[in-house]
Amino acid sequence: MSHSEKAAVFNKNEAKVNWHDKALWYVREKRDNAAHGVKGWEYLRELASGIKANVLSNLDDYLIEFEANALANGIKVHWASSAEEHNQIVSKILEDKKAKKVVKSKSMLTEECHLNPYLENKGIEVVDTDLGEYIVQIAKESPSHIVLPAIHKTKEEVDELFQEHLGTTPSNGNPEYLTNEARKHLRKKFLQADAAITGVNFAIAETGGIVVCTNEGNADMGSHSAPVHIACMGIEKIIPKEEHLGIFLRLLARSATGQPITTYSSHFNKPTEGREMHIVIVDNGRTEQLSREDFRASLHCIRCGACMNTCPIYRRSGGHSYDATIPGPIGSILSPGKDLTKHSSLPFASTLCGSCSNVCPVKINIHEQLYSWRQIITKDVKQPLVKKTILKIAGVVLSNRTLYNIGGKSARFMLKYAPRFMVYSKLNAWGKARELPEVKNQNFDDWYKEKRKNNG
Repeated sequence: MSHSEKAAVFNKNEAKVNWHDKALWYVREKRDNAAHGVKGWEYLRELASGIKANVLSNLDDYLIEFEANALANGIKVHWASSAEEHNQIVSKILEDKKAKKVVKSKSMLTEECHLNPYLENKGIEVVDTDLGEYIVQIAKESPSHIVLPAIHKTKEEVDELFQEHLGTTPSNGNPEYLTNEARKHLRKKFLQADAAITGVNFAIAETGGIVVCTNEGNADMGSHSAPVHIACMGIEKIIPKEEHLGIFLRLLARSATGQPITTYSSHFNKPTEGREMHIVIVDNGRTEQLSREDFRASLHCIRCGACMNTCPIYRRSGGHSYDATIPGPIGSILSPGKDLTKHSSLPFASTLCGSCSNVCPVKINIHEQLYSWRQIITKDVKQPLVKKTILKIAGVVLSNRTLYNIGGKSARFMLKYAPRFMVYSKLNAWGKARELPEVKNQNFDDWYKEKRKNNG
C-alpha cells in the first residue's frame, strides 16, 4: 500500500486525526517557545550543521579514533555492515553470556534492524523499557514517532491495553495510575535482566564514550542493573570532541519536546568493574546514503522528531502510514535510499512548504531533498498511467501562455456556473472535505492590467 492508501485508513477516525494533529502541534509550539528563549539559537544551528558536515567529510578518521579510545577504555567494539550482521553480533554476545532476559532502552537503530523479533525467535525475552516503546510493544505495533512512539494511542486505549496485558483495573485512562503500574511491572524486568541494550545519541571520537538521552532513566536502570551493556549506534552518531556535546544537547531536547534538556543525559565511558560494555557500530546503508551528494546531509539528523511535529502531512496521516522505521519528512528522505520501489510514494507525502527545514536543529534542507527524490522517482520508478497523463497535460498547459489563460478562464467559468455535482465529484479530491474559494470574474493578470489602465 502507498502512503496515501495507508493515510486513508488512519483518516477514517476523524476525531482521532484531529486529536493527533493538535497534540503534535502543541509540541511544535513548545519547541518554538524554547528556541526563542535561547540567545543565539540560529548560531547554534549553524554550528551543529557545520560539525556534522565536518564529521561526514572525515567519517573514517573519526570512527577509527573513536574505536581506539573506546578499546583503551575497556569497551568491546564490533562492526556491522548490515542489519543482519548487527543482529548476529548482538545475539552472539547474549549467547556467550547465556543471557535470556534483556531490557532495552529506546533505540531506533534496533527497530531499523528488527532486533526484537530476531532475538525472540532465539528464545530471548526482550522488553522495551521506554514507556511509549513498551506500549507499542505489547500492542504488537511499531513506533509511530521517533520521540513519541505511542503518540497515536489515546490514554483510554492504553488503559485497555494494560488491563489486557498487566491485569490493571479500569481507570478511564488515568495517566498517573497507568504510569505507576507500568513502573511496577518494568522494575521487575530490570532486576531480572541478564543484559541491557541501549541506543546511542552521541558518540565522542575524542573520548571513546557515548551519551544516551532519556526522560525516564530507563537506559541508566538497565545498564547499571545488568552485567552486560550493549550499545548500538549508526556510524553517523559520531561527534569529534566532548566540547561539541553541549551544542547538540541544547538543541536536541528543545527541538524534540520543548524541554531545556533531557532529564537524563547519561555518559558511558567505560564498563563498571566486573561487567562488560559492548558497542556495535552499524552501517546498514548509511555509507551508500553518504555517497549521494544531494542526500548526504540527511545523515546530519539527530533524531529529534521536530520535522514530524511540524509537518501537516505527518500530523494528519499518522506515523504508520509511512511503513518505515523513521516516518515523517526525514524518513521520506532516508527510506527511498534503502528501497526506492517500496518507498516511492513517501517523497510525495509533502507539501514542500519548508517548515521541516525551518525547524531542523541541524539545518537539513529536508524539503529540497524531498523534491530531488521526486525527480529521481519520476524517472526511475514506473508511474501510474493516469498520473503520467495528467502531469504531461499539465506540463503542456503550464508552459504555454495561451493554453494557460484558456484553462484559467474555463476553470473559473466551471467553478462559478457549473452545477455543484460537476465540481464536487470524485474527480475533485479537494472538494471532499472543503469548500473551494469564491471565484472572481478576473484572474490577477486581467485585474492588474485594468487597474493600470484606469490609473493612467
